[in-house]
Amino acid sequence: MSSGSTATAQIRQMSNFILQEANEKANELRVRTEHDFNLEKQTLIHKAKLEVVKDFEQKAKEEEVKARIQKSSEIGSSRVSKMKYRDTLLAQLLTSATQRCSMVSSDANYSSLLKALIVQCLIKIEEYSVTIYVRAEDVDKAQAVLPQAIQEFVGIMKTKANVDLKPDVTLNSDSSKHLAAETSGGVIATADTGRIVCDNTMKARLDLVYEELLPSIRAILFPEGPEGQ
Repeated sequence: MSSGSTATAQIRQMSNFILQEANEKANELRVRTEHDFNLEKQTLIHKAKLEVVKDFEQKAKEEEVKARIQKSSEIGSSRVSKMKYRDTLLAQLLTSATQRCSMVSSDANYSSLLKALIVQCLIKIEEYSVTIYVRAEDVDKAQAVLPQAIQEFVGIMKTKANVDLKPDVTLNSDSSKHLAAETSGGVIATADTGRIVCDNTMKARLDLVYEELLPSIRAILFPEGPEGQ
């Protein structure tokens, strides 16, 4: 074999070796690239899934909060409506009681009631000089029973406290100071130039009774259910 042929064969052999090395490196790079690509793809998919799950959980929490707020708002609105309805019923009850109370002055025993109310005022006010105020339409009745009321008051103080009193009790004569019709009757007693007042009108007594019995009235009209509703 000539030297030229030998050189050509060696060059071909070296070329084949280099080509084989290149193919092996290329194949190695391809495998590594595919592996890295698949790994990166799996990582991205996993991250995406986590983001989706996180986003879903966040939206679920937001919806839950919205539902709770809406439920709370509906419950609050229901309670407000119920309270308004109850207040309306109670106001109607008080109005009805006031109307019935105003009819007391038309009763045949109203004069006796006026006397009893005057006696109560004199006992409570604990003053010797007292002015009694009534409605314009009650002046004659009050004037008629005033002496009896004073006598009864003096007798009570003598019996209960062994005190002899000579109280100065007068009926208001100023027509501009008569009690308003809204009082539904009854009396107001004042002493010490108006600084001491005892309101014994029918309206005042009704308001007092209403306030004292309001819890019982609520319990009767609005009994609590098994769930406290």
